[in-house]
Amino acid sequence: MPSHYHAVVWIDHHEARIFTFTATEADKLVVHPQNPHVHLHHKSSTIGDGRAAPDSAYFDQVAKALDAAGEILITGPANAKFELKQYIERHKPQLLKKIVGVETVDHPTDGVLTDHARRYFVGADRMRSQRS
Repeated sequence: MPSHYHAVVWIDHHEARIFTFTATEADKLVVHPQNPHVHLHHKSSTIGDGRAAPDSAYFDQVAKALDAAGEILITGPANAKFELKQYIERHKPQLLKKIVGVETVDHPTDGVLTDHARRYFVGADRMRSQRS
């Protein structure tokens, strides 16, 4: 995947859409889990909370795709975005310092997502110290 400095990932348990971008260009990569998450129903008198365990192989593929980025915004509609960040904290700590935000974003089109990320990074860059 061609790489630009900024990256945004939109993730749920069925797919991750990853964009690296500049002000005028964007490159896209879609990652799917090998065993898509299915909704489990919790039954009374059973052990566990009825949730599927996080898919480490899926999160690893996403993390590898983000590795070349300089700054990363993680988005998504539910818990997968937090599970990805936790996976990165545990297994790819060098990538953790590149994450500048985690936001809840429903199901945007590709154009809406990249426009949102461009605006996010302009604002985030203004908030950072300009001194080295």
